Amino acid sequence: MADPSSILLVGASRGLGQGLAKQYVEDGWTVLATVRKESGEVAGAEFATVDIDRLDTVKALHEETTGRTFDVIFVVAGVGVSYAPIHETDPEEAQRVYRTNAISPVVFAEAFMDRLAEGGQVVFMTSALGSIAENQTGGVDAYRASKAALNMLAKSFSVRHQGVTVTLMHPGWVKTDMGGANAPVDVATSAKGMAVEIGKRQGAGDLAYVDYTGRAIPW
Repeated sequence: MADPSSILLVGASRGLGQGLAKQYVEDGWTVLATVRKESGEVAGAEFATVDIDRLDTVKALHEETTGRTFDVIFVVAGVGVSYAPIHETDPEEAQRVYRTNAISPVVFAEAFMDRLAEGGQVVFMTSALGSIAENQTGGVDAYRASKAALNMLAKSFSVRHQGVTVTLMHPGWVKTDMGGANAPVDVATSAKGMAVEIGKRQGAGDLAYVDYTGRAIPW
């Protein structure tokens, strides 16, 4: 049985993940949040250590959550990369970004499908930079490609799990280590917006690619 309004937040050591943990605690949810290493924890949330690129830690968390289910499983974890075009990006770095941003989130979600409550929702943190239709400037190629790949893999995930609500969430351009100081949206505003939109989609039973304001993003 799910805890009342329970969420598993994967990747909450800082930035948007930490902001989401604070928002959901404030909203009265039961929050289990994961970090890769020790960090500033959020009062009222439970924390566990997981690296989504390491299957042993994913399996360990799965064992630790035996008997629990979650209304929302939100895979926030991801990494950024330089603004360089792909031919100027170190191939090993590009492969690392692809694994962490595209492959590992879906592998994690598959491993935890038996922890999703009936009518629950799986959310992947993506980016509008993963939209092929909206790419008018180029650049940030490895990151763009990794998020476009995540979108495609999430589509396949949704096909495999017919009737499950799957949301690809763009948080906006946010003031974080990745977004930079010039970003127009603060973490609290983005986190609150994402929580509202996720709440609206609970039980929808389909796939959507949206931002923190509810705007549908073209593929």
